[in-house]
Amino acid sequence: MKKFEYRLLDVNSGFFSGVNYQELTQHLNLLGSQGWEVVSVVDTDFTQHQVRGLLITLKRELPG
Repeated sequence: MKKFEYRLLDVNSGFFSGVNYQELTQHLNLLGSQGWEVVSVVDTDFTQHQVRGLLITLKRELPG
């Protein structure tokens, strides 16, 4: 039976700025190179037509 571990990534930004998608992409690529896979994304703070917070759930298979 496959076994997985999970990780939550809480992405918040400053009040007047949105999520820095370039920085987020780089971080997710780093996690992807470590075997993590994004399985869901939920916006946690949406104000004035701009996302200011995301909760990202990642998983990776455990060895064995």
